[in-house]
Amino acid sequence: MSHAHDDLIAQDIEQYLARHERKELLRFITCGSVDDGKSTLIGRLLFDSKMLFEDQLAAIERDSKKWGTQADGIDLALLVDGLAAEREQGITIDVAYRFFATDRRKFIVADTPGHEQYTRNMVTGASTADAAILLIDARRGVLTQTRRHGFLAHLLGIRHIVLAINKMDLVGFSEETYREIVAEFKAFAEMIGIQAFTAIPVSALKGDNVIEPSGNMDWYTGPTLLELLELVEVDTTRLLRAPFRLPVQWVNRPNAEFRGFCGSIVSGAIATGERIRVLPSGRESRVERIVTAEGDLPQAQAGQSVTLTLSDEVDISRGAVIAAADAPPETADQFEARIVWMQDDPLFPGRNYLFKAGTSTVVGTVTAIKYQVNVNTLEHLAAEKLELNGIGVCNISLDRAIAFDPYDANREMGSFILIDRLTHQTCGAGMLNFALRRSHNIHQQHVDVDKASRAVLKGHRAGLVWFTGLSGSGKSTVANLVEKRLHGLGVHTYLLDGDNVRHGLNRDLGFTEADRVENIRRVAEVGKLMVDAGLIVLTAFISPFRSERRLARELLAEGEFIEVFMNTPLDVAEQRDPKGLYKKARRGELKNFTGIDSPYEPPEHAEITLDTSRMPPEEAADRVLATLRQLGFIR
Repeated sequence: MSHAHDDLIAQDIEQYLARHERKELLRFITCGSVDDGKSTLIGRLLFDSKMLFEDQLAAIERDSKKWGTQADGIDLALLVDGLAAEREQGITIDVAYRFFATDRRKFIVADTPGHEQYTRNMVTGASTADAAILLIDARRGVLTQTRRHGFLAHLLGIRHIVLAINKMDLVGFSEETYREIVAEFKAFAEMIGIQAFTAIPVSALKGDNVIEPSGNMDWYTGPTLLELLELVEVDTTRLLRAPFRLPVQWVNRPNAEFRGFCGSIVSGAIATGERIRVLPSGRESRVERIVTAEGDLPQAQAGQSVTLTLSDEVDISRGAVIAAADAPPETADQFEARIVWMQDDPLFPGRNYLFKAGTSTVVGTVTAIKYQVNVNTLEHLAAEKLELNGIGVCNISLDRAIAFDPYDANREMGSFILIDRLTHQTCGAGMLNFALRRSHNIHQQHVDVDKASRAVLKGHRAGLVWFTGLSGSGKSTVANLVEKRLHGLGVHTYLLDGDNVRHGLNRDLGFTEADRVENIRRVAEVGKLMVDAGLIVLTAFISPFRSERRLARELLAEGEFIEVFMNTPLDVAEQRDPKGLYKKARRGELKNFTGIDSPYEPPEHAEITLDTSRMPPEEAADRVLATLRQLGFIR
């Protein structure tokens, strides 16, 4: 604690607080197995760092009118017991955040859970961390959970791994025990690609090597834990050396003379007059002004929120990235990525999600799960889906290209979340590895004969009539009647029936939830091609999930998709049982059967709803034809 700080507090408390506000911020996490001492270590850091500042705190308390509130004293027992509710249950359920500061830095520490079922909570805490303190109980050594958290920290791109070998007082401060643990972890670290880590022997309870060097371990000559935390490089410092990136959050158009592009600089620096490139459009210009709430700046850097004006008229919208012209990011619409799944409902390939990367939100689909990682053994396992807390390496396809950097190069430009389109809840977090080569090699080919031309030739509009409902609700029967009547009117049609398609195109698919998702995805894509050919396409599929029916709808232009809900009660459909499937399902001979042991999600806004328990098939077909006429598909 310096006399200069004492004098500054006494003379100008506001200046002292302003200087404190400008201190560099380090975010770090603590992780490890249950009872390794994470909460005790955090309490020790908070308590002892408070003791370093107790004179300053006392001065602040004496000047509480300028401070604006009463500064609270800190008690070690209170800090440690702040996580007592979680400890009473044997685990830390959620991520607990704590704040403290020293002369050199401010710190935010996230105490993350130890158990595997809370992997998503650790990912949440680690997503913004610069460093990870991985605790090991010196009596137990390197455990499965130690390896798992080390792997996750490395996976999430945390560059500074600190191996805090705790409870050294309980092994007699043994150097031999410390060396054995370090050697075992080093072998594991080399196996997963951790290039460097720092090991520190500590006793969180006694305070050894936490703030002050330990007199009980003269054989250790490295830094204390706090000294190390005060010296490690934070990501913002490293990102100052990276190329300039500004994801556009909004476009400011207060008048015709001023058009600015607002956002936070996530890496690099920019100055007026420098050339920039806008991605994904590729347009270039120069920075004319750097505008902030406090006035124009000649230059700005990572961490600052600014509004840029350009010397040229460039069409830029939210989600675009303004970058250094000589070092732009890549653009692509297909990637390999690492995904941590955070939702109870599994991730299935083929299902659509909102894909949010930076300020850009697009529609994304996981096209394939290349493998799932067993974080305990590090094995690569084949997987058809990702369950809650599962980690997989996947291929992702987006509905349009975005600008990105690989996550390992720029966490802000290479991270994303997946959002459920029904609930709008975050269901996955991911890290982009690289663009797939096919995203650069495959381009949309222009054709002169389009859908409108084909429709004119056929004399009617093209569209997709999607029959959905339980088995036995009459989908195939009514769809067949509708097609016969359309054919009699000279309308060009094609009927895609669920059973028939499984004899050919989808013969390789079963009836698991993953296979059902893929079944509907393929049919939707085929239906889209047939609509493009100018046909009225009818499909008869149970298609039990709203998300897949929405996928089919969104593949087509507005007004081309007609959803027909066969709203037939389960007991009626089961009484009919034309194929004997319900009986098999009830006997347990047919698994994943919709309505019995697999759910059906009824449409919320179907264009046509038919109750075939009260309506004969001919009347139902008449209703469909009447709607097609009303909507202008046929005369």
